[in-house]
Order: sequence, then structure tokens, then C-alpha cells
Amino acid sequence: GPKLLRLHSAPSFAAQWLTPRLSGFLRDHPGVEVRLAAGTDYARFNADEFDADIVYGSPRVEGLTVVPLGEETITPICAPDLAARIATPSDLCDHVLIQSDSKQIQWTDWFTANGLVAPAPNGSRFDRSFLAIAAAAEGLGVALESTRLAERELASGRLVLPLDGKATAIRYVGHNLVFPRYVRQRHPLRAFATWLLAELGVDAKLPLGGG
Repeated sequence: GPKLLRLHSAPSFAAQWLTPRLSGFLRDHPGVEVRLAAGTDYARFNADEFDADIVYGSPRVEGLTVVPLGEETITPICAPDLAARIATPSDLCDHVLIQSDSKQIQWTDWFTANGLVAPAPNGSRFDRSFLAIAAAAEGLGVALESTRLAERELASGRLVLPLDGKATAIRYVGHNLVFPRYVRQRHPLRAFATWLLAELGVDAKLPLGGG
């Protein structure tokens, strides 16, 4: 029968980055079937429900192998017509700033990094990056988001980086691949982890045993 890979992922990573690429993984690994669940709760490995989890931030559980998924760039993104009116970081004070509640990096951090004081929050609030990105693409304001998560909207031109090269972006490790240390690694997980790091351009030694 098919080899089953049971993945859990942070919702925005699943929606914005992983799902659009899964066809490539499945094409290269015939016989592997992926079951993907997305949620903000962490995967329960003790119930043997999942093989791996892609978490936002650091996992809160001991006994896991943690593979950092490389640095992401956090920078203002918005629709092109809005970007035409933004030439310097201080110009953002005249615009609606979309808030991403669950982000580790907030507008106050970005303004501080650019030597400015953040204006009072004036925009819609979303609890997920993929919602903030969608809102920015619809012209609701400027979002402060990961270029990795917004890559399709940036590639299509629905979103642009108004201050690219004109402001300090923030770089950080946003996501980690985690799986139980004690499990004898099954082939589909090894194949997936190897593919994931290659797709992300992350040069890392996978701490995966044989089996």
C-alpha cells in the first residue's frame, strides 16, 4: 500500500508555501501519500498522530529533534497602487498598517529597527499571516510579513515591497521542522525533510537515523 506521511503545519506555512509545492514532492516520490493538518496547536506526538510538525517559533516540548528552516525576511508589503505613495519608512505613518497578531515581529519592532517610533495601531487585525497577506493583496493596507510566505503574491505582482533597498528589513528563523527523537525514522519523513530543506535552500545536516 502507499507509504503514509502524516504532517502537521503552522497554518500560514501550509497555505502559502507548502501546499503550492506539494505536487512536486508527490511527483518525485510515487507511493507516498501525504496527510496534512494545519493548526496553531502543536502536533501531539505522544498519541502517535503525526510524523512531523512544521511549527512557527520554537517548539514547547522536550524530546524533539528541531531542524531550523532557514532565515525569513520580514518587510512591509502592499498592493502596487499603494506602494507608489511610499518612498521612505516615515511615509508608512500616513497609511493603514495591517496588524498580524500572532507574529513574533511586530510593526513596533520594524519601526525601531528603522530609527522611528511606530504610530498607534490604525488598521485591521488578523491572527494569521495568510490573512494579513490576503488583506494586503486586496488593498486594505500595508502588512509586515515574511517574503517567503508572500512569495506567490510577490511573484504575480499582486503585492510588492515598497521599501525594498530603502529600509532595514528584519531577518529571523520563523519556522522549524520538528519530530520525535525516539522514533525510528520512516522513509517518507526522511524523503520529505530532505526535499523540504532543498526547496527552502537550507543547507543543513539532517539528524535522521536509518530505518
